[in-house]
Amino acid sequence: MKKTIYILTLLISAIGLSQNTTIDNLVADFERSKAMSLSYIEAMPEDQFGFKPTEGGRSFAEQMLHGAQGTIGLSANGTGEVAIYKDMNIEKEAAFHTKSEVRRLVSESFDFAIAGIQNMDASKLEEIVVRGPFKVSRLGWIQKANEHVGHHRGQAAIYLRLKGITPPQYKLF
Repeated sequence: MKKTIYILTLLISAIGLSQNTTIDNLVADFERSKAMSLSYIEAMPEDQFGFKPTEGGRSFAEQMLHGAQGTIGLSANGTGEVAIYKDMNIEKEAAFHTKSEVRRLVSESFDFAIAGIQNMDASKLEEIVVRGPFKVSRLGWIQKANEHVGHHRGQAAIYLRLKGITPPQYKLF
């Protein structure tokens, strides 16, 4: 009987440890993504935040703000936190198109996601959350938040190159 209890205790501990590892890995990914996004913002000169490579496309500021809004909304779907700026399209707010405001909002979006992940009950990562036609696990929504911002940061790399600026070095780990 003692042996069975000991084995069950070890298994439960291992499961709890792996779930905490998942949370820790997600936080590390978002912290790295935040640092990369802020380095892109720093690389673009203040007077180029309105730059659009093509008519009808997003400006550099809009690109970064769109990524921030996605980080907020998608991570909120996963963590269950109430999204900040949920009744506002921050990408379209002209007052937010300055370097300092873009930096602030991008930083705030990552801080929101990171805090939500840190406050999560890891046992709920596999719960399904339905948003519109999408039925995705909480973990899936969080992963999509980071994928989405990475996609838009990748587009911003082209904006930097078109201005003769080498994009900041990618941070794999």
